[in-house]
Amino acid sequence: MTKETDFNGLGIAPAILDSLKRLNFSVPTPIQAQSIPIAIEGKDLIGVAQTGTGKTLAFGIPMIQNILKNPHRKGLIVLPTRELAIQVEEALRKIGASLGIKTAVLIGGEGMWSQMRALSYKPQIILGTPGRIIDHLERKTVSLKETGILVLDEADRMLDMGFAPQLKRIMENVPKQRQTMLFSATMPQEIIRIAKQYMEIPVQVEIARSGTAAKDVTHELFFVSQGDKPRLLEKVLQQYKGSVLIFTRTKFGAKRIAAHTRALGHAAVEFHSNRSLSQRKEALNGFKIGRYRVLIATDIAARGIDVSNIELVLNYDLPDAAEDYVHRIGRTGRAGGTGHAISFARPDERRDVYNIERLIRATLPVSQLPELPPHYKGTIVSPEEPRRFPSRSGGGYQGRNPRPQSGFNRFSRNGNRGPSFSRGRSRSRPGGFQRRTSR
Repeated sequence: MTKETDFNGLGIAPAILDSLKRLNFSVPTPIQAQSIPIAIEGKDLIGVAQTGTGKTLAFGIPMIQNILKNPHRKGLIVLPTRELAIQVEEALRKIGASLGIKTAVLIGGEGMWSQMRALSYKPQIILGTPGRIIDHLERKTVSLKETGILVLDEADRMLDMGFAPQLKRIMENVPKQRQTMLFSATMPQEIIRIAKQYMEIPVQVEIARSGTAAKDVTHELFFVSQGDKPRLLEKVLQQYKGSVLIFTRTKFGAKRIAAHTRALGHAAVEFHSNRSLSQRKEALNGFKIGRYRVLIATDIAARGIDVSNIELVLNYDLPDAAEDYVHRIGRTGRAGGTGHAISFARPDERRDVYNIERLIRATLPVSQLPELPPHYKGTIVSPEEPRRFPSRSGGGYQGRNPRPQSGFNRFSRNGNRGPSFSRGRSRSRPGGFQRRTSR
């Protein structure tokens, strides 16, 4: 091998090279090959690359090496989601544990006591989500005064999730004299402002244009009505036999799609912020080992899933932001593999499709709708349809205005039409509430 095709020519210490060899890492990805030498020199760095291209080692190897070189320096890695924090910590632990590197993960959904115990062992690297890091700062259970290396991973996603105020507080609690590395798949203006404010002449490494989709992923688009999406989903799941990752906009939609998918006979599980951390861990692990063939997720998982060999990513709903399309489909075709992405778009979402195409600088091929399976009584899986309620007899489902029931009477007690009041949702306007008044 030449120096351009292995880790030997990147300035990595022999002990770390041994760890990489033991883990069967032999050829660096482009983002690793370009970023590692710069980061080892201690320079500020902005890395722009698609998801699944190895950004973790691109900042993890230099961080471990510089900490070993100067034990008084500590590392802090800030990430948008719990799952991503856990995955990055696992990768760094595999490389650094044999070298004496200790880590601590600070994320929501886990007890503070266990995290305080991990901090008591004086870890050289702390990883966490912004909110939980702030919690520990307020409790004075963690100090960031010795942070010499700061990494913001998936920084654009953290801004999308509203973490800008927390990031500002974290920046105020770390020393000004430090190395800062920022990694992302897209490069919005907010990232540029952070770079100008908190970084010193950063070197920018851009493996692909901001917003570029994974090159080994093929795309397919169906224009379909919301009511026909369940039947098209059934058809797609019959066609593809491997692991399938389905994205929907809402947590309620993920729950309904998971129930529908299981009713079709497929092992499926949902993955969203309403699930506990243990439930999300079980879902992700079950998806990895094949216990579940289908994982239905909201965009919280778009950058928190590191699963190889996902055959298909299916956008049941188009994302709210065009940038999220890149991160969703980046879950397939990872690390040089191939994959396929299918999107369902309603006829009135052509503007959203155009925004995605403009971002990725490519046209999404439109496929003709196949012959769909017949309707099944009781199938409800379209998240954007009006909420349906069980009938009084308990059979099937009714639409927006079911037969009046106790507590939801559309008539007053004297039989005249008039307002009624209940604790529940308004029957005349889905999602609304009525005020309960005294007589």
